Amino acid sequence: MALRVPHSHPFHNFMQPPIPTKKPIRLCRVSTQRQSSEPIESHKLVLEVKEKLGRDYKGLPIGRHGRDDEEMILWFLKDRRFDVEEAANKLAKAIKWRQEFGVSNLSEDSVKHIATTGKAYVHDSLDVNDRPVLIVVASKHFPSEKDRTENQKHCVYMIEKALSKLPDGKQEILGIFDLRGFRKENADFEFIKFLFEVLYCYYPRRLGHVLYVDAPFIFMPLWQLVKPLLKSYASLVRFCSAETVRKEYFIETTVPDAFRGY
Repeated sequence: MALRVPHSHPFHNFMQPPIPTKKPIRLCRVSTQRQSSEPIESHKLVLEVKEKLGRDYKGLPIGRHGRDDEEMILWFLKDRRFDVEEAANKLAKAIKWRQEFGVSNLSEDSVKHIATTGKAYVHDSLDVNDRPVLIVVASKHFPSEKDRTENQKHCVYMIEKALSKLPDGKQEILGIFDLRGFRKENADFEFIKFLFEVLYCYYPRRLGHVLYVDAPFIFMPLWQLVKPLLKSYASLVRFCSAETVRKEYFIETTVPDAFRGY
């Protein structure tokens, strides 16, 4: 038998369906306005950085990777949590470094001497998250046999090449250090220090993750030396197996040959 509650009963109101209110609609409208204003605010801050660079660093070049490159400015603003002063200063240092290092002059031909070693290359396919993949084969790196400057140029060229493969809307690359066969002769504290310094100072927020694949026991002392220098980048490092690389970061048709597990 159905239970009937008189209108005068104190529990009557609790048994009725709730009456819709306009509050959720109003909240959604405010949220939408806030989201739509974010690009406007970001562009405003980009213009502020551009004006500051033009005023305080007039000697810096303009154009792509210059002080008026709005895409690059936004990239550094995001890194500095939209602090105009910090973004402008960090970007100015990065632009100066690009000039002094000669980044724009790097080419496949200029680094071919190192490239032929196969110690580092950009994979032809993207990973499952649509990120370009930079692979370093540690067992092929012998610091005593090559000029340090040439190694550094090759490193920067590889980063630039990986970034050039970014799909629209993507900002990060995946770094894979293949540590299989790593020996004492391959250890290069100065090069790893240089690599992460470049990524932190001049290519901030471009590295999504770093995979250390099948790291042998002999590698761990080097890692303990390097880890404190990486600052926030240390949290991006993942130690994993070749099988993990194959199964979690690629599909069957895009797995790098070195990780196919024949």
